[in-house]
Amino acid sequence: MADQFFMTKKGYEEAVERLKYLQTVKRVEIVERISEARDHGDLSENAEYDAARNEQAANEGEIVELDYKIKNAKIIEENDDTSSVHIGSKVTVYDFDLEETEVYEITGTTESNAMENKISNESPVGKALLKHQVGDVVSVSSPDGVYKLRIDNIA
Repeated sequence: MADQFFMTKKGYEEAVERLKYLQTVKRVEIVERISEARDHGDLSENAEYDAARNEQAANEGEIVELDYKIKNAKIIEENDDTSSVHIGSKVTVYDFDLEETEVYEITGTTESNAMENKISNESPVGKALLKHQVGDVVSVSSPDGVYKLRIDNIA
């Protein structure tokens, strides 16, 4: 059985748009850069050519990965249930070690973005929070050891 990738409807649509962009716009831009670099002569000492080929390889890798995730996506319906943490929940937690409060949005792996506090359901924090309720204290395993979070709110 193939892996399943949990996504919200919005996340799925964003992934499809990103794939379309990579396959059409970005792929064409890279091919044009490779062509221009070839026109500059000796390919063995052509940094532009090497950079464009590396970008092409990275782009094709991202296309393959994104296509696989889209084909194996499981769309999570929006859910207003705030009785426990699930994908799509915004969770306010208190970190006992840092003595601070943080808000995380639990997402599927393709939608996670640490800069926006969107964490994957497969991340250590995401796994620890899933299915728990307000007031629960959960233990999170990290490379630095185990730490505890208290769930203060679920939205």
